[in-house]
Amino acid sequence: MFHAKLRGSCKAPLLRSFKSLNPRSVFKKSKLTDLWQKRKISNFQYIMALNLMAGRTFNDITQYPVFPWILADYTSETLDLSDNSVYRDLSKPMGALNPDRLEQLLDRYDDLDGFPEEEKFLYGSHYSSPGVVLHYLIRQEPYTSMHITLQSDRFDCPDRLFFDLGGCWKSCNTSTSDVKELIPEFFLCPDIFSNTNEFPLGKTQTKICVDSVKLPPWAKGSPHEFIRLHKLALESDYVSDNLHHWVDLIFGYKQRGPAALDAHNVFHYLSYEGAVDIDKITDEVERKAIEGHISNFGQTPSQLIPKEPHPPRSFVEDEPLPLFQVSLSLVHCQHCFETFTNYSSFVCYLNLGSSS
Repeated sequence: MFHAKLRGSCKAPLLRSFKSLNPRSVFKKSKLTDLWQKRKISNFQYIMALNLMAGRTFNDITQYPVFPWILADYTSETLDLSDNSVYRDLSKPMGALNPDRLEQLLDRYDDLDGFPEEEKFLYGSHYSSPGVVLHYLIRQEPYTSMHITLQSDRFDCPDRLFFDLGGCWKSCNTSTSDVKELIPEFFLCPDIFSNTNEFPLGKTQTKICVDSVKLPPWAKGSPHEFIRLHKLALESDYVSDNLHHWVDLIFGYKQRGPAALDAHNVFHYLSYEGAVDIDKITDEVERKAIEGHISNFGQTPSQLIPKEPHPPRSFVEDEPLPLFQVSLSLVHCQHCFETFTNYSSFVCYLNLGSSS
């Protein structure tokens, strides 16, 4: 009786039943895009919020938050963020940035004649998977131990470890099996680049000792300077003007269907939400194989905007909203990754903000 009156009079958000926990429905009601368009929240905050609404979480490396590669210059001594040439093309998926590699992938796609049309794919690997997360976070526990477990109780071959940021970018632009994006820590956590625990990561075939990550010359050897400049790049005018294209690829209408094919953004069909109904698979071997593929080879986020292009950001910064109307800004998580550790708590927070 007490709760019924409280719900009726105060509409306490955490005591109400939600009509739908469907990510698309929650996203549509959140007005999050409007806040981003009006520059009330940062690019980092917006990407983080999209990830959380699309089911990504720091608690599950199979569905870890995904962030874009922002920069394309990892060789210069200085970084001029006003020069558009230093940025990655955000209108294309990682696999389509290099036209020569894309041609190879398209040829392979055309050769998949024996596959049903809905099961054909351009990329056999994914931009976000447990292997990608552990690749980047290998120097920090508990990810070090998780990496060792994944690699049969040993560190992976030193040549395949994350030890050179410029080399990593090159691999993501040339290898037909490497199209990975980044994770939030690349904009927050300098510790991921330093081997402070002195793990014995071995030597490459060229006798390079794998220790801390080799950073671009413009970072001056400092992980903190890299994070500072990388975050500035994320909030730059170029990224603000083009981020909506990347959102279309990862969370929007170019994620799947004809638009994805036109954008060269087609991954293995098992990476997509709802591709198979595990409960209807009666063959135990087949079911375990599919579950293993989904868990280990990447999962595409829930599609938040299925039909229309994401609107661009406004050019003029409007007057700031009152503080209570910008409660979503807490989504940033720079100081606390666990602000929203799961989808349900984020839905509750959105509801709290909208009822203010």
